[in-house]
Amino acid sequence: MTDAFEPEAIEAARKLFAGPISFLKSAPSLEHIPNANVPEVAFAGRSNVGKSSLLNALAGRNALARTSNTPGRTQELNFFEVGDPLAFRLVDMPGYGFAKAPKDMQRKWRYLVNDFLRGRDVLKRALVLIDSRHGIKDVDREILDMLDTAAVSYRIVMTKADKIKASVLTEMKALTADEARKRPAAHPDIIVTSSEKGMGIPELRAAVVEAIG
Repeated sequence: MTDAFEPEAIEAARKLFAGPISFLKSAPSLEHIPNANVPEVAFAGRSNVGKSSLLNALAGRNALARTSNTPGRTQELNFFEVGDPLAFRLVDMPGYGFAKAPKDMQRKWRYLVNDFLRGRDVLKRALVLIDSRHGIKDVDREILDMLDTAAVSYRIVMTKADKIKASVLTEMKALTADEARKRPAAHPDIIVTSSEKGMGIPELRAAVVEAIG
């Protein structure tokens, strides 16, 4: 189901993520973001796509990123540092597409994310999380358009793959891959994951390390 990585790459990524990982800071605006001195990989996804759970699974920790049943809770850029010495940062971007969010909050989100994407030279790749059960929705296409326009390389990661039948998952992956291939900044290969079952997590770690290499 997932783009193949060499065993050596899987193991090297496992070791790196088994080392120190810590929350650095939350940035409600660009003036609060850390210095651009190490590579970064950002995670984007609509509200309740399972972004916090995936970040926790990636790091092998239960509470690195806060999970919440309340959609739209994260409205800041959250930075996590990986490695000692520091190797790179993970950036948890605010969840998007929460219909009940006030219009001014939605507008603030758009400005914050757009300005970050356009102006962050050390941002090596964005990972856009798509719920396997629903595929790419119009609200996801807005962030994909934003990434294409900003010329930020991104890769689609399908979440919650354990929640649907294997046959449906295969079909959803094919549809998602077809759309990704038509987009200028998208990586052609899709990574399919399940935070609960651990599916695709080793490959996702390897994809993060590959992006910063």
